[in-house]
Amino acid sequence: MSFLQQKSKIIDWLKKNLFGSWISGIVTCLFAIITIFIAKAVLKFIFVTAKWDVIPANLKILMVGQYTASEVWRVWLSLSVVVFLLGVLWGIKRGIIKAVSFSIIAIFAITLLLPFVSIATRVWAFTQILLTLAGFWIGHKFKFIKKYYFLGWLLSVPIILILLNGVGNMKDVNTNLWGGFLLTVLIAVVDIVLSFPIGVLLALGRRSKLVVIRWFCIIYIEVIRGVPLITVLFGAQLLLPLFLGNGLELNNVLRVMIGFTLFNAAYVAETVRGGMQIIPQGQYEAAQALGLNYVQRITFVIMPQALRSVVPALVGSVIEVFKDTSLVAIVSLMDLLGIAKRVVANPQFLGRQMEVFLFVAAVFFVICTVISKISKRMEVSSSYGKV
Repeated sequence: MSFLQQKSKIIDWLKKNLFGSWISGIVTCLFAIITIFIAKAVLKFIFVTAKWDVIPANLKILMVGQYTASEVWRVWLSLSVVVFLLGVLWGIKRGIIKAVSFSIIAIFAITLLLPFVSIATRVWAFTQILLTLAGFWIGHKFKFIKKYYFLGWLLSVPIILILLNGVGNMKDVNTNLWGGFLLTVLIAVVDIVLSFPIGVLLALGRRSKLVVIRWFCIIYIEVIRGVPLITVLFGAQLLLPLFLGNGLELNNVLRVMIGFTLFNAAYVAETVRGGMQIIPQGQYEAAQALGLNYVQRITFVIMPQALRSVVPALVGSVIEVFKDTSLVAIVSLMDLLGIAKRVVANPQFLGRQMEVFLFVAAVFFVICTVISKISKRMEVSSSYGKV
């Protein structure tokens, strides 16, 4: 396509979408003027007025809270385990995981370009990129790894917990010191991973023919959906110790994770149930005619179709969980937003609220945008029957 053809195509698009009528033209001009004024003020603040030294001065506490500075390598090593396994999955499966891996590489590449990060952080960020690519090469080169890949994820959970918390000769880092972006990600990941299977079971239980199971699931879902998340978090903090008794204790972080999981599972259950309801009755009858039992019908016929149809809703739930982690400050845990509030309360950084909260907003925006883009790829992939 020549330059003149491209120019003509652009002009036609502008006429059709922005200046199709005199009313459309006026609205377009008004919004353009408003946008210019807002953009001018924002850009002036970001590049001229703002004093961004508050971010590098508090970057460590914003990312990992009060986690012992000499032990931060354990956080990076835990992250290395995750990105390596994602890289291996990229080499094995391709599909949507390719977009996830590219997003991870892009985030660490941006970290390398930031002028205020330390040399150690740059080295670790570059290591994460190399590990992602190394995992891809291994997964692509050695096909037999596909048989043992799930075992790798199962083993990674205790390994990461041991690294973060410490065991044996390793220095103990109490979970009360975990905070910042580290705590935000941990709570969100645990909630998402655990609430999904629980939500699926609740959705199946609500459709069960066994009266006791059906009514238990109905009461659980309706009670949880009828109270705010803050109430559930306070309940997890105050009531769980009473149920556990004196012999077993759970720290604040685990209580919050349990509260988030139980709360989100109810919403996942209703989302999955909605997906199951749109499956035609003929699918159930066809699966039964093939001689499949109940578990096989649900596992291989009904649930894959139901989950494909509710991908946008499930991803919306993931984004909501990630943002709702900011509520943990109410129960005395310092996530990213809680640490940001502590930073702006420091007399040394008075008047820097806008800079700090813009940084927090940018972090949440980047993560949620990546999740949203991945969800769109998932929708496209699932429409072709592969993810």
